[in-house]
Amino acid sequence: MFWAAMRSNPRQVVTRPWAKGLTLLGLSLIVGGTPRTSLAAEASEWAGDGRSAARLVAGAAQIHQGTKFHRAGVEIRLAPGWKTYWRYPGDSGVPPHFDFAGSDNVKNVTVLWPVPQRLADSEGVTIGYKTNVVFPLRIEAKDSAKPVTLRLKLDYAICEKLCIPVDARAELGLTGTAQANEGVLAEAEARVPQAARLGQDGELSIVSAQRDDASSPPRIVVDVRMPASAMPELFAEGPTPGWALPVPEPVAGAAAGLQRFTFALDGLPPGANAKGAVLRLTASAGNRAIETSYRLD
Repeated sequence: MFWAAMRSNPRQVVTRPWAKGLTLLGLSLIVGGTPRTSLAAEASEWAGDGRSAARLVAGAAQIHQGTKFHRAGVEIRLAPGWKTYWRYPGDSGVPPHFDFAGSDNVKNVTVLWPVPQRLADSEGVTIGYKTNVVFPLRIEAKDSAKPVTLRLKLDYAICEKLCIPVDARAELGLTGTAQANEGVLAEAEARVPQAARLGQDGELSIVSAQRDDASSPPRIVVDVRMPASAMPELFAEGPTPGWALPVPEPVAGAAAGLQRFTFALDGLPPGANAKGAVLRLTASAGNRAIETSYRLD
């Protein structure tokens, strides 16, 4: 089952040592049954209940750098008061796990992650989504002249006062033509953070990142330039999923037009050496987001 797999693969689960953690309901909610295939469908059937449900949605194919890829998305809907997690969940939580191994004529599937929200409550600070979310997919076929059938096994957690692990199944044939959900998919793709260089000019940009060794453990100080009247957020990830960095906190001290964030260089895997490690920093303002790399000296 999902939670047994998570215990044997700790990179999938993040729990900060000082966080209380969320109460987990020891029950896996399996939804969806055996999905039906429809090569002409615009979306699969919803797999879920009144708390959450998931499905696949189809979009038009595109050509990128000479390679044709199909576009699709994994849509999760959430009832009011429930949340699910980003690829790095923060102080505690479990990120979604996407398995497409049972698909037909699929060489590779790339999952894209729309910008998340910082979610603070009495249990700590997590990173995720409190409203419906679509994870865009880029699918490369083994043979572009043949049909593609996408089969998904999705494991994810939904949390209100309790956290519930959910197993959902979905199946969808992809034709590569424009579909009714094209606008929904395009909107989700627009919310995926864009790659940017540290110090690169822009209305939203990560201006600088510095290591401050005056405190113990050392802290990372990051200044973000933001659009006027925007409320920026910053997320930090280590070079491997075993890193459990704290969620950056906004602090005073930045120059005009900038917002400063800081976080402790803590939560490293046992025996890990921070020197030379490359962190991924994601800054967001509304639905806009960028991500950049920062090398620890």
